[in-house]
This record gives sequence, structure tokens and C-alpha cells, in this order.
Amino acid sequence: MSQKRQLRLGAFMRPVSLHTGAWRYPGAYPDANFNFAHLKRFAQTLEAAKFDAFFMADHLAVLNMPIEALRRSHTVTSFEPFTLLSALAAVTDHIGLVATASTTFDAPYHIARRFASLDHISGGRAGWNIVTTSNPDAALNFGLDDHVEHDQRYHRAREFYDVVTGLWDSFADDAFIRDADSGLYFDTSKLHVLDHKGEHLSVRGPLNIARPVQGWPVIVQAGASEAGRQLAAETAEVIFAAPPDLASGQRFLADVKGRAEKLGRSRDDIKILPGAFVVVGDSVEEARAKRAKLDSLVYYESGIASLSIALGHDASGFDPDGPLPDVPDTNASKSSRERVIELARKESLTVRQLAQRLGGYSGLAFVGSAKSIADEMEEWLLTEGSDGFNVMFPYLPAGLDDFAEKVVPELQRRGIFRREYEGSTLRENLGLKRPPNRFFEEAAVRKAG
Repeated sequence: MSQKRQLRLGAFMRPVSLHTGAWRYPGAYPDANFNFAHLKRFAQTLEAAKFDAFFMADHLAVLNMPIEALRRSHTVTSFEPFTLLSALAAVTDHIGLVATASTTFDAPYHIARRFASLDHISGGRAGWNIVTTSNPDAALNFGLDDHVEHDQRYHRAREFYDVVTGLWDSFADDAFIRDADSGLYFDTSKLHVLDHKGEHLSVRGPLNIARPVQGWPVIVQAGASEAGRQLAAETAEVIFAAPPDLASGQRFLADVKGRAEKLGRSRDDIKILPGAFVVVGDSVEEARAKRAKLDSLVYYESGIASLSIALGHDASGFDPDGPLPDVPDTNASKSSRERVIELARKESLTVRQLAQRLGGYSGLAFVGSAKSIADEMEEWLLTEGSDGFNVMFPYLPAGLDDFAEKVVPELQRRGIFRREYEGSTLRENLGLKRPPNRFFEEAAVRKAG
């Protein structure tokens, strides 16, 4: 009998919860996003639950949001990713450590060196989440008056990827001999100078660090635009997607993996993990009550601003405790507007409840018992809506503990999630191939052929 497809689980941990009410939830750690003792405990809990990766998003500016919302947000302060993940590498043994790094506001040599270092320090558990940085305020922190244009950012990102991976291949895997008797430390014939000169970047190389343990750290990407999907098909090994429902997930998976196949890649070369907000209760009703309590902690003034943006219409004059009224068409996003109207209708939400939902978190959510959540996750897996999920917890620590103690055992009982790690590296645990060194292994294969 063939083994069931296996679910891959990442944990979205920066911020520790995307929900803006998370830090106010009863029993939650208000400083969880910026307290190393808490973050260490979270990482070790995730590892005990056999999660694939601890994933850190990152921002290069304080988020551009209205001051009323900003002053109530727990996301304004957090650790720099490499500093934190290097520290977590020392107190964990198996869980992957994925950091976001921008191709728009950093240099490829810096990125290559940092990720190679993290991969060595962690014993082969690093992953690079490639982003082009959408927040226009970030440009102001790097000497620019205006943000770089969208398509130009993606063109630079594609070249940036080639440079970083080329730098990781600066040394052959067996370059470092360290022969004390002969006095030979490394074989100079196993060193490659990149000497890249391209449209956006000029980088000589070589990188002054040995090739990463995994060959390359795992390449992660999250873009959903046309340019983002194409970059993912060409480069990504893990995609943190954001489909709102199963049908959308199935379409996204088919599109990106289809593009990858046309480029000569295998469908198994890419793992698609949608972000999933998960609230666990002993019953579906209890989980919904937890979600309602959490949403109620979002300040109405913050939520109504999010609702107005989503509708493309000023909602501040709506009756907060009445149903969503008819909203006129505008030039705003039609899909966003329709999604919000459908959400209000489907769940019979008042304007206040709808605003608090949007001001908290309004994306894909599994709210229920361990069984009902496992049912949904299994359906996504078996019908090719995803290869797993990047789990977002509603509040910490209880939201994480509930998932680890209740949902994970149910997934394991069904035979769709591991009981032990498959290997020592992130690539081994995700079932991803180790990339050959393009300058040495591929050259040797061509010569032998």
C-alpha cells in the first residue's frame, strides 16, 4: 500500500500572531513578539510537535498604517531575523529556521553570507524567504524618496537570486582539505570566482565562507502577482501562499506547479503552504467563541479603517450594530469588496463584527475542534489545494499549545503527519533535493558525459 501524502507544517512566528488583538487575549504574553525567553519556548514546542519550520517575516519600516491603528499594534517592535534565528539554532536541533531578506534593500553578498552562516550554525536548517518589499515607507529608510517600481523590483529579484546562489557555489563541497601535515588548507582548483556583471548587479565573489550544509538554504517565496508567481515557478522550493478558500488554493497550486513543469522542474520540487489562521477548541462552538472573543479585542476605530479600505468606501457612517448596507461600486479592488460582502452575508456579521474581523485577521482560517481542523487540512492535502500549511496562531502561548497538543496528534493518527523527523536538515524533512554545485558537480557530469 502506498503511503499517504504527508502534510508539511510551518509556523508563522513574526509577528507571533498576525491578529491585532492577540496581545490582549486573556492569558496571552503581551511582549511575546520581543521576548527571547518566550520565543525560545515557542520554538522548542514547535520542534516537539515536529513542525518543519519556524518562519520569520520581516519589515524594514514601521508598518504604514493610521496612527490610531499603529499605536495599538504589537508588531511595531521585533528582533532582527538573523540575530534571533542564530540564537534559536543553539537551543533546537531539527526545526527549520526561515528568515525573510529583501532583494530590493540589501546586497546579494550580505544575503549569501548571512544565510550560509545560519545554515552552518544550525547544521543545515536555514531557509531564505525572498521578498521584494512592498511597504513604500521602507524606501525612505534606504535613501530613496520613492519606492522602486513593482516589475523592476521583480527583475532585480530574479538576478539577485542568481547571484546569491552563485555565491553559495563559490567552493566545491570537498574544497576544504585542512591537511595539517602538508600545510594545505583548501584546494584552489575547487574555488570559483563568480564575476557577475548584470543589468542590476555587479558582484565579483567568491563568497568567503564554505558552501552551505544543504548546498543552498531552502528557497522560499510568497508572491501572488503574475511576476511573483513566475519568480516562484523559476526559483522557489516552498511557497507561502494566501488563497482564501480551497478552490482558490487548487487553482494557485495548479498554476504555479504547471509553470514549474514547463520550465523542466518536477511538481515535487515545490511545496505550497498557504497561511492558515487556526483556532482550536474542544468543540466547534468553543473555537468560534474564542474567535469572537479575540475579534472583540480589536478597536473599532482601527477595524473600520480596514473595512473602508476593503470596500473602497467610507464605512465610518454605517450603523456599527446593524448589518452591512448596500455599498456602491467604486474603482477599488472588486475581488476585495466582494470577499468582504460575502463574509458579512455568510456569517451574518454586523458592521462592528465585520470591521473587527478585518482589523484582526480576515484570511483563510480553520476554527473548530481538533477533528474538524484535521478534516479540513486533510481535504486540502488530498485534493491538491496545498502541500501543507504555514500555521498562524491566534494568541500565544495557548493558541500554539492547543494546536501542538490536540491537532498534531490527530494528524499523526491519520498517517498524514510525521511522528519523527526524517533527517537532520530542512531539505531532508521537506523532501527536497540537494542542489548540485553548478560550477563543479554539473561541470563534472558534463565532462563525464
